[in-house]
Amino acid sequence: MPVAVMAESSVSFRRLLEQCETQELEAPGGIATPLVYGQLLALYLLHNDMNNARYLWKRIPPAIKSANAELGAVWSVGQRIWQRDFPGIYTSISAHQWTETIQPIMEALRDATRKRAFGLVSQAYTSIVADDFAAFVGLPVEEAVKGVLEQGWQADFATRMVMPKKPGVLEASFNRFFTSSEPAPVPPIPNEQQLARLTDYVAFLEN
Repeated sequence: MPVAVMAESSVSFRRLLEQCETQELEAPGGIATPLVYGQLLALYLLHNDMNNARYLWKRIPPAIKSANAELGAVWSVGQRIWQRDFPGIYTSISAHQWTETIQPIMEALRDATRKRAFGLVSQAYTSIVADDFAAFVGLPVEEAVKGVLEQGWQADFATRMVMPKKPGVLEASFNRFFTSSEPAPVPPIPNEQQLARLTDYVAFLEN
């Protein structure tokens, strides 16, 4: 039985995850189809379940991996997540032309990553260079700054610094960042050292 294509936002990713897990368990000889493996791997990433994602990647037969480039592309995104490389996550997602069964999951993953990045920046910094902030959330600088100004953050256009609002519930208007069907363009990163510091702080917050 093929896995349903998720074309509508109302489809439950959690339900699809359970369906994929069941299909893998019930697969003849314990070997599922590339479609099931691809969706299951992407769904583990979406739910930030890196342990299950890693175990799944290890047990997918090498022949299936080598014959299905999209599986490798999904795992490339997973590697960026594992490294907490936020700009790399957006780049990896936008670099591949996903099939219709994987694309909705990757779009949801991109949006979830961006929303998480907004929250983490508000915890990690009292101020951050606008270009670095834009790279961390995977948006053009102008769009990123405009969006946070609408949320009560502050910006100094002379110094190109953004001053985050202290952590709280992200207001509804942030949703405009998370509904685009096309991957957001990723600007160049002008200050990799600062992004590395922020990534280290993210790791500290999550431990």
